[in-house]
Amino acid sequence: MRRAGTDASALRLPGPWTHRGVSANGIRLQVAECDGGGPLVVLLHGFPEFWWSWRHQLPALARRGYRVVAVDLRGYGGSDKPPRGYDLWTLAGDVAGLIRALGEPRAHLVGHDWGGLIAWTVTALHPRLVLSLTAIGAPHPLAVRAAVVRDPFGQGAATARYAAAFQLPRWPERSLRRDGGARVERILRSWSGPGWTASDDFAEAVAHYRRAIRVTGTVHSALEYYRWAVRSQFRIEGHRFAAAVARPPSVPVRQVHGALDPCLLASTAAASVRWAGPEHHLHVLPGTGHFPHEERPEATTALLVP
Repeated sequence: MRRAGTDASALRLPGPWTHRGVSANGIRLQVAECDGGGPLVVLLHGFPEFWWSWRHQLPALARRGYRVVAVDLRGYGGSDKPPRGYDLWTLAGDVAGLIRALGEPRAHLVGHDWGGLIAWTVTALHPRLVLSLTAIGAPHPLAVRAAVVRDPFGQGAATARYAAAFQLPRWPERSLRRDGGARVERILRSWSGPGWTASDDFAEAVAHYRRAIRVTGTVHSALEYYRWAVRSQFRIEGHRFAAAVARPPSVPVRQVHGALDPCLLASTAAASVRWAGPEHHLHVLPGTGHFPHEERPEATTALLVP
């Protein structure tokens, strides 16, 4: 018998959206959709969240006339959790397949954290599918890679505080599941700005994210993202990936970043300009941590689509 909190169906939370599964890139992805009748906007969440992190943006963007789809990434929520495929090549293929499966020729991509890294990658590898890119709390992958080396006491130390421990076998999985996902709350609290953590919205978010991390298979899948990111740096695959994403995009690019983000620093976000193309704008929100779309939803939503 399953323990309470491990059934992915509990994450199909009610609201002004519809839930369904979509087959893409050989797996089934769970999505929540608000259809405002216009161009497609695909919302890609980060760690340790799921589609619900976009609860504010789904109806707000639909009211602005967009067809808005928030997806559980591979390994999260109600989406499939296969044993492999947690590299940015495959994850970008998931999103490209999702856009096609939704019957749209192109989409505006909005991604946070890992979702932002995936959005940068889709824009590089599948440029014909992308109308614009908005990366929230997500510098360009090559900006992160360079900053870890060139700023060891800044971005290097910030990355090591969490990503290094995630490389260990089994222990990180146990630590994230223990005590009903209590470590997820500690992560959210330490990565956020001070305003959000005192709110009722934060308390509700914590409850849902603690439940989501306990869905069978999720915690291992989520950590595989980090394991690929580190290990690929020492393999030919990592060099191939760097070359593939180095070409600047030709579509509009926006970055929204929290000035207090302790994970991916605002200075690293600013360094993304080298790979961001000619239509690039960086917006740094004061008093904001790693989750601008949740900490300051109205200000962030206003910046999402050109």
